[in-house]
Amino acid sequence: MIRVPQRHECVARHGAVPVKFVTIPHPARKHPVNTSAKPFTIHDVARMAGVSAMTVSRALNTPAKVSPDTLARVREAVQRTNYVPNAMASGLRLSRARLVSALLPTLVGPVFQEMVEALDLALHERGYQLMIGQSGYDATREDELLKTIIQRRPDGIVMTGLVRSEEGRRALRASGIPVVETWELTDTPVDMLVGFSHAAIGAAVVDYLHGRGHRCIGMVSADDRRAATRIAAFAARAQALGIEVVPTAYSPAPSTMGAGRAGLAALLARAPGLTAVFCSSDMLALGACIEARERGLAIPGQLAIVGLGDQSVAADAAPPLTTVRIDGTRIGRLAAEMVIARVEGQSADAGVVDIGFSIVERASS
Repeated sequence: MIRVPQRHECVARHGAVPVKFVTIPHPARKHPVNTSAKPFTIHDVARMAGVSAMTVSRALNTPAKVSPDTLARVREAVQRTNYVPNAMASGLRLSRARLVSALLPTLVGPVFQEMVEALDLALHERGYQLMIGQSGYDATREDELLKTIIQRRPDGIVMTGLVRSEEGRRALRASGIPVVETWELTDTPVDMLVGFSHAAIGAAVVDYLHGRGHRCIGMVSADDRRAATRIAAFAARAQALGIEVVPTAYSPAPSTMGAGRAGLAALLARAPGLTAVFCSSDMLALGACIEARERGLAIPGQLAIVGLGDQSVAADAAPPLTTVRIDGTRIGRLAAEMVIARVEGQSADAGVVDIGFSIVERASS
């Protein structure tokens, strides 16, 4: 029943407006109301459908094994009660949670968006759900998050990057949970890996710029471990080719366009003769383009700019941005397939997959 106030009949005073409470009946309910603190259980559904709890479980998990009439009654009972199966109990019975955890260093910006979307879709297609945790760029925080995730026993764990600490590596190996590290490359992964070489990217961009006649180049870069690998390879290859390298302008991760502007300004202050810049993200590169235009520098006539990631905005920038393309969709799908194959006993060891990269040439260089 519902009690509602009516105006003009003075039974109680609510401020300056006289009100009277009257009682009206509820409309007919399609669904039963659970007035206890406990949620509806599989046994409640079974009683409502007139079947056993085992039949309800079979109808929910393997509907093809249940008669159409029984399946219809179970589904009606589930709909009326809004029953949600206890995933933890099911996981204990099946030794499977149908849940995969992914750790990302940041949830800000589009860098890992393509990979996450592909990972989520590939898992969903096979009946698994994705849970995301933000680990930051700190090894201690990552270790804490890993411990929490391991305690919840997901079917798999997908790491963005390599596990940072030896403590984290030991914990993952001891857990027995399938692990896929991504976005980097190593011969000694914790378990499985799908990624690419950041050192190869750094060297390849130098070769690309050298081939277009640039002899004074620099980098605007984030300050994380993967960026450090690219910077070292960039400098080493430039030195081998006899190219002048301006000291790198660093930006805290995650990257922003403002940091790209500041980074290019710092490089030009150090070397006014700079002719090409490699940025460690498309966001930094777009910021560098803005700064160059503000200074009256023609792109690419006076300054070539190369990004990393080939985000959706890169092709639509003015000018369109030359960038290093990383196939995030392939990383996400392969990571999902590796986890599911291991969980379902289809593959003993997927090993290491190097997906490579490509340089997408556009008008900024």
